[in-house]
Amino acid sequence: MKDIIVVGGGPAGMTAALYGLRNGKSVLILEKHGFGGQITYSPKVENWPGTAQMSGNEFADALLDQVMAQGAEVDLAEVLRIEDRGSVKAVYTDDGQTHEAKAVILATGVKHRMLGLPGEQELVGEGISFCAVCDGDFYTGKTVCVAGGGNSALQEAILLAGKCAKVIMLQDLPEFTGEKKLQEILFSRPNVEKHTGVKITALNTEGGELTGVTVEKDGKTETVGCDGLFTAIGLIPENEAFKDLADLNAWGYFDSGEDCVTKTPGIYAAGDCRSKSVRQLTTAAGDGAAAALAACRYIDQQL
Repeated sequence: MKDIIVVGGGPAGMTAALYGLRNGKSVLILEKHGFGGQITYSPKVENWPGTAQMSGNEFADALLDQVMAQGAEVDLAEVLRIEDRGSVKAVYTDDGQTHEAKAVILATGVKHRMLGLPGEQELVGEGISFCAVCDGDFYTGKTVCVAGGGNSALQEAILLAGKCAKVIMLQDLPEFTGEKKLQEILFSRPNVEKHTGVKITALNTEGGELTGVTVEKDGKTETVGCDGLFTAIGLIPENEAFKDLADLNAWGYFDSGEDCVTKTPGIYAAGDCRSKSVRQLTTAAGDGAAAALAACRYIDQQL
């Protein structure tokens, strides 16, 4: 039996593991896809304090090496369900294994909603981005499209409008749904162009690089040239399997505060999967630290 099982191997999960290990606890990290999470889609990270520049993959690899050097065990497996047995939590995975721990940290992250177009996955980090704070500098003086019309899309576009020569907003609904104030700020910029009721139907490339998108409106198609596409059509948390142990809000995120505590003693939620207003690398790491320290206190109190 482990002291702590961490569900998810992104920045929040691996930071939680590091803090648990540094407090003398045994830790197992269970990750269903690949270690690093969403940050691995960023080819250049320039907002991590103390590091001028690195790739998301470099960050993820270094953090994984660090936690493994501290003694973490890691396994690629999907957690299907967790059973609360009081002082022991049973974690069931898709490979038929059952792991036990005194505490569990849910760091399941989120995934970006995709457009579902051919070649899209291959262009992520190579023309398609999800974070203007992370990747906006790549497109300084260039033309970008932003897919979406809610608050997230508008906020991304406002940041991009300060860097890019042109920002083209592509909303598939008849109107933009984000806050009116954000719309006023964005659409007052002379370098912002807006289109509603348009559906992106294809990604255009040349030599493996994005050159534009094909859009459809009222049965007619046209090509919109751009150097990059920022997609802001929503995030998808994958927390449903754990809703009996940790309350979810209306959008499916764990309804936990900055203390990362859930309604079940010994189970904590950390990172992008929990309800929060800012989802960045730094906030994910902060959550991981808070959740791990809370888990360590819980375990020590059971002794």
